[in-house]
Amino acid sequence: MIPRIEDELQTSNWQIEMAEAVRDPLELLRLLEIAPEQIPACFDAHRQFPTRVPLSFVSRIKKGEPNDPLLRQVLPVRNENEMVEDYGTDPVGDAQAEAQTGLLQKYTGRQLLIATGACAIHCRYCFRRHYPYGSKSVKNSDWLPILSHIRDNSTVHEVILSGGDPLNLSDSKLREFVQALEKIEHVHTLRIHTRTAVVIPSRVNQPFLDWLGASRLNRVIVFHVNHAQEIDAAVRQAVARLRQLPLTLLNQSVLLAGVNDKAEVLEDLSQQLFSMGILPYYLHLLDKVRGAHHFNVPENRALELIQQLRSRLPGYLVPRLVREDQGATAKTLIR
Repeated sequence: MIPRIEDELQTSNWQIEMAEAVRDPLELLRLLEIAPEQIPACFDAHRQFPTRVPLSFVSRIKKGEPNDPLLRQVLPVRNENEMVEDYGTDPVGDAQAEAQTGLLQKYTGRQLLIATGACAIHCRYCFRRHYPYGSKSVKNSDWLPILSHIRDNSTVHEVILSGGDPLNLSDSKLREFVQALEKIEHVHTLRIHTRTAVVIPSRVNQPFLDWLGASRLNRVIVFHVNHAQEIDAAVRQAVARLRQLPLTLLNQSVLLAGVNDKAEVLEDLSQQLFSMGILPYYLHLLDKVRGAHHFNVPENRALELIQQLRSRLPGYLVPRLVREDQGATAKTLIR
């Protein structure tokens, strides 16, 4: 049982924090005391993929630092408008993996639900920045067709909630879906992929902990943290509350030029994650989505970084370097 402690995480309203997110690149620079001429934002890129940065995340960006690794992840820049060969709108083959509207199946035994198109933060490297959420995500939380499809497929043992970010949905909607999912005997595991829990840690509130803690399913939460600077006291408190439940906590990062493409940065991230009880899981090579080529780190450089990490860290703190290839039956492990 999770104690009902009246702390900062429980009393703050995560939905208000969502609504108050910064949506103007110039406002973001103003808050960070960075002159626009130091790092010109690109309004064409912003119009194509709107800026969205919660104030709790803004507070972790260093003021007056145009090269801050967190700022680089969220500020639209001119590079996004460049057309680069092999960078497309569906880099991981979501369209061809669609089992039915809102439900993807790429790998045996697992199905992934596009629970919502909404996300608390718009990361400029997002592999689904061009995804047609309007026609492909679940409409008004109409779970019945999804649940029927899962029920009829006895080979599915794990359901993955993704998006967007599933934690942008209300706890009542998530509870409704998970309680229905629990009635399907052949489903054993619920996996939740989230960045919202990191950028707005107040999302890990008591109602969330209540329905998650009551589930019969094996529960896995996969966080998305790219840099140790993203981890502050509020994130640590949120993770501590989650650790009171019987679940598995993992992290996956994307290897990003100018953000975390140094061995000491990745080492620090692994150490900080482990200090909270989260295991580094995957380090993804950049998915080649149109508008994100400037984040790419070449594969040979990525291998060098992993080799350096192996010499610095115990094996369980070295994330697996992977790439997602369209049509593959699993993630491609890079040596």
